[in-house]
Amino acid sequence: MKTLTAVLVLSLVLAAGVGASLAAAESYRIDPGHSNIGFKVQHILSKVPGRFMKYSGTVTVDPNDLSTARIAVEIDPVSVNTDNSGRDESVRSAEFFDVGKFPKMTFESTSVTPNGSGHASLKGNLTLHGVTKPVELAVEILGFAADPWGGYRAAFEAKGVINRKDFGMTWNKVLDSGGLLVGESVEIDLNVEAVRQGAAPEAKAGAKSGR
Repeated sequence: MKTLTAVLVLSLVLAAGVGASLAAAESYRIDPGHSNIGFKVQHILSKVPGRFMKYSGTVTVDPNDLSTARIAVEIDPVSVNTDNSGRDESVRSAEFFDVGKFPKMTFESTSVTPNGSGHASLKGNLTLHGVTKPVELAVEILGFAADPWGGYRAAFEAKGVINRKDFGMTWNKVLDSGGLLVGESVEIDLNVEAVRQGAAPEAKAGAKSGR
């Protein structure tokens, strides 16, 4: 009887712990007006920046336990913008994104590992050009804070590098100098601000805020 009682007590404690963890998780929706999904690719010598104008995503996280974070993002590759309309059309073509055949890019996190104060390693699956590959991003948590409009926000930056050939985008041109017209490595540069869904809690001490 004592053993059965102990098992029941332990089960209740574990259940309470799981319930508390689920209750502590907060859901955030990415705010495109205060975010940037960007990248850089080498062109002959310089690195040309680009960004996507249409995307959506959610972040679910307990601010006191970053390892609980789950992130899902969907990007419209048609919305690519490199500030050059001719180049944008080339990037949308079958030589690169092939947006007619692959109209969507997605990222779904698989794990978040805190790495010192305000930093974490984010791993997930990126689906691009019809190919899904694991990627890893270095994340800096910028903070959690109430905004002036009654909302509550989270913000972070993330950086990483992928090889476009891993995703089936192999087109290139060899220059007379022997180099390549377009680099194979793509630098990912994300600046994300997300709005908490539901009632806003009080701002955490020391959290950064912004407009």
